[in-house]
Amino acid sequence: MLSIRDFSEMCNLPPQTLRYYHSEGLLVPAAVDERTGYRSYTFTQVEQAMLITVLRGTGMSVKLVGRALDEPEAALDLLRQHTREVRRQRQAQDEAIDDAREFFTSPPEVSLRRVEEMTVVSRPVPSPSAGGERFGWDAADAAVAATVEDVVKAVESSGAVVSGRPWRTLAAETPEQKSRTLAGEGPHWLVELPVTADEGAPASLPRDVEVHTFEARDELSIFIPGKSSMAKYATALSRLFTHPLDAAYVDASRMRQVLHDDGVETAAAIRRLDEPSAPE
Repeated sequence: MLSIRDFSEMCNLPPQTLRYYHSEGLLVPAAVDERTGYRSYTFTQVEQAMLITVLRGTGMSVKLVGRALDEPEAALDLLRQHTREVRRQRQAQDEAIDDAREFFTSPPEVSLRRVEEMTVVSRPVPSPSAGGERFGWDAADAAVAATVEDVVKAVESSGAVVSGRPWRTLAAETPEQKSRTLAGEGPHWLVELPVTADEGAPASLPRDVEVHTFEARDELSIFIPGKSSMAKYATALSRLFTHPLDAAYVDASRMRQVLHDDGVETAAAIRRLDEPSAPE
């Protein structure tokens, strides 16, 4: 029998780690002295300790390592699943590193611009989740991206031409949309896409794709790199609403998020104090 000290040195595992593995049922000592609580191990347990160390070195949780040891025939499948999760996490970390580098090398700044009148098509974005579930930006982004792809195909099939970047805006352009949004029902977003089209092109668009005019306006905008999140959206709103304006204010009812490959640009119309409010 090997004392916990000798077993620890042989397996290069600290005694506190061995005690933890014991408490989790992962590596149970061959014997435990009832009077002193001293743990003893056998030489044959060295191999089990080695396997545990190898699997833990991959980042596997203690629970998953336990399953791999208890079900040797499933160990490779568990390792494959873990490998996919590790790669997903690495990709997320790489994206976060790129975001952080972008923030500190070129901090987001609010800019003022003039947006000219244009013809746009719009379609509601199907709600990515049923009622009661917490809002998720990843699911919303995926639903928006899928809707953009569908609208682009519909536009091109009609003979029209996409003439700018798509954007999303809250589904509040009609009283019905406002009511459903306030009630927490879907759809919550609209996708809008600027187009150039002949007179007859809109007639061949699907019924749920609407055509309307985007009126010329002055906007404040700020670009936030990387994937969408509530914190980034709130940061963009904070910067826009606190930006100094002369005899004007940011119109919260006319906001949009312009979609880029490497981030989202949040923009809001500027309304002059002497400009009449838009009709409801």
